[in-house]
Amino acid sequence: MKRRITKKQKGKIISVLVTTIILVVALVCGVINKEELFEILGIEPTQVVASTAEEQDVHNGTYQVTEVVDGDTFKIMIDGKTQKVRLIGMDTPESVSPDQSKNSEYGVKAFNYTKELIEGKMVTLEFDVEKTDKYNRLLAYVYLEDGTMLNKKLLEEGYAKLATYPPNVKYVDEFKAIQKEARKENRGFWAENVFK
Repeated sequence: MKRRITKKQKGKIISVLVTTIILVVALVCGVINKEELFEILGIEPTQVVASTAEEQDVHNGTYQVTEVVDGDTFKIMIDGKTQKVRLIGMDTPESVSPDQSKNSEYGVKAFNYTKELIEGKMVTLEFDVEKTDKYNRLLAYVYLEDGTMLNKKLLEEGYAKLATYPPNVKYVDEFKAIQKEARKENRGFWAENVFK
C-alpha cells in the first residue's frame, strides 16, 4: 500500500529544501562563513570534525607522489594501489581534459609548476568533511615536505583560482584572502587575465 504525503508534509519538505539551498548559496557566496552556518543549524563544529576524523583515519598521512596528472590532481600509492588526489578549494586551468578545447597553455604551466613541487616527493594529506568526489578521487589539503600547504601556494602564486564546493570549506576564508592578494598583485595567471 502506497503512503501518501500530505500537503503539510510537502510544505515542510519544500521549506527544508529551500532553506538548505539558501544556506549553501550564502556560504558559497561568502555572505556567511562556516561558523555562522553551524550556529544557524545548531551544530557544534567539533561534532562535525570528530565524526569525519574517525572515518578519515584510514588515509590521513604522508605519501609519495607517483605522478602529477594536472595542476590540481596527482596520484599516490596507498596499500599498493594507485589513488588520485584532487586539491580542495582551488582549480587550475585544464591540461588533460578529454575535450581538447578546454585544455590551454596555462593548464600546462600549472601542471609543470605542480609537477616541479611534488612529483616523486612526499606529501601529507589533510581531509575535510567529504573525503572523496564522484570520480572517487581523494579530496585533500596537501602539505609539502617543508610544511607549506600546496593548495595555498598555488593560489598565492596565481596558478589557481578559488573553487569552493561545500561542505569542504575548512580554509575558505583564508583562500579568499590569498586569492584577493594574488589578484591585486597580478601574480601568475592574474597578470595574463586567464581567470575571470
